[in-house]
Amino acid sequence: MTNRLKELRDRHGQLSQAALGREIGVTRQTIIAIEQGRYSPSLESAFRISRVFGVGIEDVFGWNE
Repeated sequence: MTNRLKELRDRHGQLSQAALGREIGVTRQTIIAIEQGRYSPSLESAFRISRVFGVGIEDVFGWNE
């Protein structure tokens, strides 16, 4: 799974990993792991992340088959 989380955080006024984590109810370490591709978020977290940035889930996450 790929993601554009870091890019979106930077575009969104350089939203910190900790601030994003607080907004969606996870830890900063979880956001780091998602950004590094070491952790795939739950569907609920993916929806919450996409809503923070005002984009669709597909604009944040991608799937490499």
